[in-house]
Amino acid sequence: MSNAAHHPETPHDSGEYYVIRIKGYLAHSWSDAFEGMQLTLTVDGETLITGLVVDQAALHGLLARIRDLNLTLISVNRVKPG
Repeated sequence: MSNAAHHPETPHDSGEYYVIRIKGYLAHSWSDAFEGMQLTLTVDGETLITGLVVDQAALHGLLARIRDLNLTLISVNRVKPG
């Protein structure tokens, strides 16, 4: 999975941009565990995992990793980048 920017001229099947909200703080070193996705800590005590997800299989892989690490998933949202 790539963390490349999503450009309007790229085909729809090249991926979608997601924001995944996790309870608690994850260190930025965890970005390797989430294949280079960006980690952002919020003032509410949550971590946002954001980036381009190439397809549904990759999204399910990220969600399985969150489950396997026993992290509390708050939300998963597909958003327009920027």
